[in-house]
Amino acid sequence: MNDEYLSSGRANQKLETRKEIIASAKYFIDKGKEFTLEDVAKKAKISRATIYRYYSNVDILTSEAALDIPKDSETINKALYHLNIDERLLGIQEYYNSFTIDNENAFRKYLSVVIKPHNANNKRGARRKETLQLALKDSSLNQKEKNKLSNLLTVLMGMEPLIVTKDVCGLNNQQSKELLNWGMEMILKGISMDKKL
Repeated sequence: MNDEYLSSGRANQKLETRKEIIASAKYFIDKGKEFTLEDVAKKAKISRATIYRYYSNVDILTSEAALDIPKDSETINKALYHLNIDERLLGIQEYYNSFTIDNENAFRKYLSVVIKPHNANNKRGARRKETLQLALKDSSLNQKEKNKLSNLLTVLMGMEPLIVTKDVCGLNNQQSKELLNWGMEMILKGISMDKKL
């Protein structure tokens, strides 16, 4: 998105226009339809010139729309804070895997954009890791172990493992979630045997 344009003049109106653009792009993503900036502009009821002030190409818009996740890391952790650490980590996994399944078309579209060679420096999944690190903050693990565990558990949630379990293993959504949940439980059980969490 063109941050310079967004920050100059009538900021509230520009934020509302951006919301309309994102919502219109999500409409096409959720339907699994290919779309252009012109299609999004028409759906958002704005001009072609206006949409180009916000987004220079459809790939950037697609990426941003797919990443417009409703909850931040602190909100997710706050909702789970009353649980013990194992249950909190499993709750984080449940949130991200359910969100991914509910928005599978959007995430597949996003991945198709960001894994292109010209986007090699793009980072994916940073919210998952941040959420896990917040949950592990109070554990008795040392910092190196917390980093390793948050990296490992990130592998068991989100679009990437869902693609593997569905496309490679042939599992359905429920079977995928159950398998990924089982994997996390086994890891946490192994760590709990060392009484470190």
